[in-house]
Amino acid sequence: MKLIIFDVDGTLVDSKAHIVAAMEFAFARAGIELPVRDALLSIVGLSLPEAMSKLCPQASPSEIDALVDGYRASYAELRIQMKDAAPFYPYAEDVLEDLSNRDDVLLGMATGKSRRGVRHIIEAHQLDRVFVTTQTADTHPSKPHPSMLMDAMAEAGVEAADTVMIGDTTYDMEMAGNAGIAGIGVAWGYHSVSALEGVAATQTVLKDFRELIPYLCKTGFLR
Repeated sequence: MKLIIFDVDGTLVDSKAHIVAAMEFAFARAGIELPVRDALLSIVGLSLPEAMSKLCPQASPSEIDALVDGYRASYAELRIQMKDAAPFYPYAEDVLEDLSNRDDVLLGMATGKSRRGVRHIIEAHQLDRVFVTTQTADTHPSKPHPSMLMDAMAEAGVEAADTVMIGDTTYDMEMAGNAGIAGIGVAWGYHSVSALEGVAATQTVLKDFRELIPYLCKTGFLR
């Protein structure tokens, strides 16, 4: 049995609009100058405290707490205002369906989102029977710590040699390396192709979701 673990934001779904709007609200409420858009998106995938600390290295612990609290509060409200969940990237839904129909594959999630945020994505896109394991920032250290992947493999009963991580950031690829598994980057997310390719665990960087299954078959990961 093989385990394929996906990041969420920037890999499966395009959540830029939701993330930027929530950041704008959080920084305004905390009275802290908003970083530029590229900086805001560069930390996607980290847990919120880690992300805010990276965006505002000079901020005090109380200011970081205020930013985290503001983001959590605003993101929940914005999901209601925006009504629709963050959309799938092109062909992501088709690939998930194809993989979930195979008898030799299990699917998992490893994301910096909260459990509540993951539940919203799963419900909105009717993914409740797709993933056998979902690992979130609520119960794990921030990426690139390997805790999420170690627990995902333990829950699925699959060894590192039979596991691969799909993600759009260097945090995902470094997490894969730290867990002793292969990483596959995607070019449509928040970190550049060159940055992804610079991580030792990265096997390749996909330009299109439709490349995933053929690549896994070509390399012998799937039959």
